[in-house]
Amino acid sequence: MSTDSPDAHVGLVVTHRRYVPFSHAHYAGHLVDGAYSLGLFGDVATEVCIRADGDEGLFASYSDVQFVSPVRAGDLLEVTAEVVAVGNRSRTLVFRAVVVGRGRPDVSPSAARLLDEPLLATTATGVVVVPSRGSLEPGPGDE
Repeated sequence: MSTDSPDAHVGLVVTHRRYVPFSHAHYAGHLVDGAYSLGLFGDVATEVCIRADGDEGLFASYSDVQFVSPVRAGDLLEVTAEVVAVGNRSRTLVFRAVVVGRGRPDVSPSAARLLDEPLLATTATGVVVVPSRGSLEPGPGDE
């Protein structure tokens, strides 16, 4: 498949895993605010843009953000972005944040376990934009 094809990157999936530190707990019960997941979506979107277009890109919008289950300090999150549509400069991404591990403060302050079934925490659709291919300048070390 040619990288110049308008749908060359549809189906590209990038996944990050992140431990949620207790410094991010914002509410009772060690809950983390919803913006935490959105920030992680921005990080994974940046990698999508770098892989697909050689540029960090810019986030243009979110739509259909759903906070399905709580995220807590001590959680291990898996955050995924998938390219579902490609325009001239826009990329539409579908995001999922799932809890794959959770702290066990009932056992000890540092106890944790991987979940048998990941827990869907946050979903969203977002649009990023990247420069047109002709506007990318070669950087240091590029031939």
